[in-house]
Amino acid sequence: MVAFGDRSGRAAKGVAVSGQLRSVLRHVAYPTLLVVVVSIAFSALRWRWDLGRVTQLFLLGTIGYLVVLERLIPYEIDWRPNPGEWGWCGVYFVLTMTGGALAQLPVATAVGWLAPPRPALPLWAEIPAALLLGSLANYLVHRWSHANRWLWRLHGVHHVPEKVNVANNGVNHVVDVLVTQGAVQLSLALAGFSARSVFVVGLFVVAQGYFVHANIDVRMGVLNHVLAGPEQHRLHHSVDRAEAGHYGSDLAVWDHLFGSFTWRPGLRPVAAGLQDPSDFPRTGEMIASHLLVWRQPVRAEDSPV
Repeated sequence: MVAFGDRSGRAAKGVAVSGQLRSVLRHVAYPTLLVVVVSIAFSALRWRWDLGRVTQLFLLGTIGYLVVLERLIPYEIDWRPNPGEWGWCGVYFVLTMTGGALAQLPVATAVGWLAPPRPALPLWAEIPAALLLGSLANYLVHRWSHANRWLWRLHGVHHVPEKVNVANNGVNHVVDVLVTQGAVQLSLALAGFSARSVFVVGLFVVAQGYFVHANIDVRMGVLNHVLAGPEQHRLHHSVDRAEAGHYGSDLAVWDHLFGSFTWRPGLRPVAAGLQDPSDFPRTGEMIASHLLVWRQPVRAEDSPV
């Protein structure tokens, strides 16, 4: 596990950014991302762009934007990925995308069988409703993945890295991605939400998924009680179970409602990673990590609930 040290003077190791610019970036980084989400969603629907292609390009753009911010306003210098980590994180990224694509296959079938010909709600009402339902489904599956010994063998792969950054957001067991995304997408499909509303929510979820893992020194203030952010999600990756709540990666309301909200201003995780690193292979051991689920699972109480 990597414990935190004194960050004083560490700015000299990164890109030189003035104190005033750092302050501005800390406060505008997230609003800028939200404005881009809304703008792209509106433009894609208004001019009937290819929604699948837009999502792919938006994903790449989001990663690029956050990687730049990680250089300009890093939260923890030691959490920057080295070239080797970028390499195996890239492989995991491909596996994660594959798992997400596989998860859509049964969802597409269910939509064809069960989805109504017309949505029951107008788009302006569908979008927040779809966001709430999808967020709740994600929260419940995520929390269950920390409590169930078999699911933890899948999800624990994501918690092996001792850093929290954009690169290792894609470090996942491919079956964990399939289960989580399949549950979320199926819940939306069965509820009868239109493809347009699911697209808009999908853009927000993509942005949030990478944003909460970003190694950037942002300030969200009271928004932390409504929306998930890096300040909270670092605690989720903490080795200290008392602070490792925050199972929501898009909305913070479910953590408040179900008692897993632990963030307060200035709270920093003791260290990131697993309580017992020997429970899982190292992240670079991708074959071993994906086969681990077939071994005797750890006890549920050993997972960082």
